[in-house]
Amino acid sequence: MKRNMGTIDKAIRILVAVVVVVLYFTHVISGVLAIILLALSAIFVVTSLLSFCPLYLPFGLSTRKKE
Repeated sequence: MKRNMGTIDKAIRILVAVVVVVLYFTHVISGVLAIILLALSAIFVVTSLLSFCPLYLPFGLSTRKKE
């Protein structure tokens, strides 16, 4: 896996995941919407930790700075 995520991209994904978790535990979101958003948040965290987003590959995208 070639890294294709920059620092800002990873930070935004982690921030969104944290917001969704807080909304869930404060009972602002619930039901099916909560389950979908929590699953998406988990994906955001995993892709951020790996610095790799598989959805970027087909489009040739990369938010990582060139070395």
